[in-house]
Amino acid sequence: MRNLAFVVSYDGSSYNGFQSQPFGNTIQDMLEKAIFELTGEVVKVYGSGRTDAGVHAQAQMVNFYTDAQISVERFSLAMNTRLPKDIVVLRAAVVPDGFHARRHALQKTYQYTIQRTKFPDVFERGYRFHHPLRLDIEAMRTALKYFECTHDFTSFCSVKSAKGSHVRTIMEARLEFEPSPPDWYGEAGVIRIYITGNDFLHNMVRIIVGTLLQVGEGKRKAEEIPAILAAMSRQKAGPTAEAHGLMLWDVQYDLPGITFYS
Repeated sequence: MRNLAFVVSYDGSSYNGFQSQPFGNTIQDMLEKAIFELTGEVVKVYGSGRTDAGVHAQAQMVNFYTDAQISVERFSLAMNTRLPKDIVVLRAAVVPDGFHARRHALQKTYQYTIQRTKFPDVFERGYRFHHPLRLDIEAMRTALKYFECTHDFTSFCSVKSAKGSHVRTIMEARLEFEPSPPDWYGEAGVIRIYITGNDFLHNMVRIIVGTLLQVGEGKRKAEEIPAILAAMSRQKAGPTAEAHGLMLWDVQYDLPGITFYS
């Protein structure tokens, strides 16, 4: 039996999140179905993170155990002929028997994209949250830096989050702004927020972004973030930003000597 790992990219628009649900239609369900069609095996796929309904992934890592003797070099192509077009296996590798995609992740990076223009981009509307009014980009950058380091993120997670410690470490939080052509309306452009941490709580990134938007709108000051963190109360933070702007961007592991085949 081998432990195989896949790097998977998906458009989460049509799915009820990554993790299998009683009502089905999840990324995990689609992967397990494709593996069954390919190998005849009923397996359980483990993901690096449980992205919510409507959230996308550029590089989700998954692993599963199989007795199938299909060459790892052919696995990605064989899977992609059996998966829906909005889910793609990018790379595959044989990993150590004890490897687990979630437990062995060293850090994850999420990206949230905001379309700050008068009108939405019709081609990117499924991947960018549209905000038609001006935002104070520098105030948002200042606020974002307060999230770096180790904090209790109770104020920035869903009340439905699993019990236990809400302490997490954010290694880096940054904002990139790509201005639009000068003839566009106002201070227009695309905002990309990147947050890298050792782990994330349910809705954590989306609540951080919802709070940053309030800072950008002038409804809060950037300097309020430490007090919101200290309050450890979901009611003190901003709203949960919409799911479609969020993407699992990257997951890092220590896998020396492991070759991933595309």
